[in-house]
Amino acid sequence: MATEYLSATLTLAVPVERVFAVLADPTAHVAIDGTGWLREPVDRAPLTEAGQLFRMDMYHTAHPDGDYQVINKVVVFDAPRAIGWLTGSQSDGGEPEFGGWVWRYDLEPLGPAETEVKLGYDWSAVPDFRREFIQFPPFGPEHLENSLRHLAGLAAPAAQASGR
Repeated sequence: MATEYLSATLTLAVPVERVFAVLADPTAHVAIDGTGWLREPVDRAPLTEAGQLFRMDMYHTAHPDGDYQVINKVVVFDAPRAIGWLTGSQSDGGEPEFGGWVWRYDLEPLGPAETEVKLGYDWSAVPDFRREFIQFPPFGPEHLENSLRHLAGLAAPAAQASGR
């Protein structure tokens, strides 16, 4: 693959602040996930700043253990315009090791009640030794599109009224 970046864009009929609030809530990430790999947030505190760490329980049939946990480090926090994190792992009591791939959402308000959301997945910083075990990208662009559709449903006024 010539590029080491995938993205998808969708316009949501939701104010930018609401979209950002959903993205900054790790408890919403399982419902947003377009791959089906996320299982449960371990850290449930809202994301509030760059450098913050949060963990997620995962499952993937190609993972040696099936069930595993990732640690994410917020690398972009520009409320309500952009949020992104670097994904990695952490051995018991060890320092986090990040794999080099970044998830990033860029939000552009198109008016008081409409937001264009771009979801990007960038694996350009993945070192060669990781590429020996993981094929990049590990999913197709439809997973990013699915994530944006899920986000639209969660951020919609009907979801907000039901307490999501």
